[in-house]
Amino acid sequence: MQVFRQLAEIPADFGPTIVSIGNFDGVHRAHRHVLKEIVQRTRAASSKSVAVTFEPHPSRILRPDAAFQLLTPTPEKLRLLFETGVDAVLVLPFTRDLSLMTPTEFVREILEQSLHAAEVHEGYNFHFGHKAAGNVEALTELGREMGFGVHVYSEMTLRGEVVSSSHIRTLIREGQVSRARHLLARPFSILSTAGRGRGYGSRYTVPTINLSRYEELVPGNGVYVTRTRVGEECFDSVTNVGNRPTFGADSFAIETHLLNFHPIAVTAETEVELFFFQRLRNEIKFPSPEVLKEQIGRDVKKALRYFALLKT
Repeated sequence: MQVFRQLAEIPADFGPTIVSIGNFDGVHRAHRHVLKEIVQRTRAASSKSVAVTFEPHPSRILRPDAAFQLLTPTPEKLRLLFETGVDAVLVLPFTRDLSLMTPTEFVREILEQSLHAAEVHEGYNFHFGHKAAGNVEALTELGREMGFGVHVYSEMTLRGEVVSSSHIRTLIREGQVSRARHLLARPFSILSTAGRGRGYGSRYTVPTINLSRYEELVPGNGVYVTRTRVGEECFDSVTNVGNRPTFGADSFAIETHLLNFHPIAVTAETEVELFFFQRLRNEIKFPSPEVLKEQIGRDVKKALRYFALLKT
């Protein structure tokens, strides 16, 4: 998969292309449905499939005070886009200048002149150009003028829920990671490195590993059934997201208890990836570390039953 990070990087003879434009945060089921379609159509049309996305997310430029958090930071988004089979991704730097382009300027410079688009595939609620003035109707009209077709996709629902990045973010903030998993078509995950803990796991409970500071979206405070990749090794696990109130002053941490633990080498650079499968309970302040240890034992039993059922 080719990755272009500026329009100037696209070869002059690149194309014709079949394109989809979007933030693709999460690369969820609806995104994958559209991208699968453009990949299939390029094989029949001897063209190239291209996903056009933005960095940073437009919300961080247009609404800088909103503290917007991503489902998938750009490196993870690119990995997920690679899995869809698209030929190329154009990661446009989202700047004030780009945000001021009119819909016509955006289409002419990016779709017509740079990508030589033959088809553009977008969701029904796609908007583009300054102040989001362009919609799929405007895109269709511009396509007629500039020689490309437009395919519009209706809203996707699954079990009565809308498949959208914003809805998935809401579910994850609420801790509803199982429902989010169905909409994403995979467990929600976060990728960080090993962080320094406060030693409570080794002194009071079970072997643990902490994540270093993570700035993007994490599930709401609580205890979860997870799977944890530490470097090249994977462990079934139980993860606490929250402030660990049993030990006094609140101090937010993502702390994971490895179930099938064995000694491993961990440094500050070791990658730690957490996959969230199911919420077990709220975070609770216990009267003592010993009572907390008893609860963790019950959490572990529930997690072991979960993984046993998963395997069957």
